[in-house]
Amino acid sequence: MMKNALFGFLLAAFLSGCSFLGIRSGYEQPSYTVVDKLSESVEIRAYEPRLAAEASVVKDDLDEGRREAFRILFRYISGNNLAGKEVKMTAPVESAAAPKQIAMTTPVEAASTRGGKVHMRFFLPSAYSEETAPEPVDSRVRIVSSDEQIVAAIRFSGTLTEKARAAKTEELLRTLDRTSWEAMSDPVAYLYDPPWTLPFLRRNEIVVELSQ
Repeated sequence: MMKNALFGFLLAAFLSGCSFLGIRSGYEQPSYTVVDKLSESVEIRAYEPRLAAEASVVKDDLDEGRREAFRILFRYISGNNLAGKEVKMTAPVESAAAPKQIAMTTPVEAASTRGGKVHMRFFLPSAYSEETAPEPVDSRVRIVSSDEQIVAAIRFSGTLTEKARAAKTEELLRTLDRTSWEAMSDPVAYLYDPPWTLPFLRRNEIVVELSQ
């Protein structure tokens, strides 16, 4: 209980630039160019190369997995690295979940459980390179880089529940089906606002990488 309270206090202080209105002040975001706009909420983007700190956690409960992955990455940017250096927060936070698969009695069927592996990324400020990014102390944190990417993103507000994630993923893929663009990755979620932001003012996105 004490640890959770302390974490909540630190997180609130860390995100002091965020208000309940969901306004982030001075938070760097990865640079991208809008290549095409497929609908009011779906657009094609070209991202420049990016660097991120990534953590993966296996939990029976996906929500707890996300919280644990966030805590691991938060500690890294707060100074839990070999340089003991704080790293500025950026937006968005990337989150992906891979539900566990359980074989059924028939040979070819599988069912997803609620638990599974959660991947989360904090994009690092553009001033860092693979050579200058602080080296993690926690072995669960990895520094990963991505080349230029073309992605499709659907933007929406509200709380990112599993139901909302599934519905928006379906909408995004259905929109892409009507074009020449082809998804080549599993969907991930981009979260731009702290959890206390009013739901109707939150910025959420489901993103898939596209073949070029």
